[in-house]
Amino acid sequence: MSTTLLQITDVSDTTGAACCTPLTRETIDADRAEELARKLKALADPTRLRLVSIVAASAGEEACVCDLIEPVGLSQPTVSHHLKVLMDAGFLTRSKRGTWAYYRLVPGALGQLSQLLDVTASR
Repeated sequence: MSTTLLQITDVSDTTGAACCTPLTRETIDADRAEELARKLKALADPTRLRLVSIVAASAGEEACVCDLIEPVGLSQPTVSHHLKVLMDAGFLTRSKRGTWAYYRLVPGALGQLSQLLDVTASR
């Protein structure tokens, strides 16, 4: 087995500047990245996207959990789990009426997500 030496190539231009392109605007900070990842993770499930869509399409943008089970074809505990994830991410609120829970879209929550995606929106 033979050994070959590799020659190092200078990648800087003739002025000595680095080859990397400088940033032209602010990047997303760690806190915003965490928040955005949590929200995107909550929506990154087809069932959760469908649940948000069903709630949004319901009268008053509110739906009983009993009306959400059949359209997604899952058990009530599984649907409730998905709804809790969406609540924790800030997309839904819940109110209890008797034995049933009703879920409502948080006004502007989906719009806020689009603002989070625009890293320059609040800068």
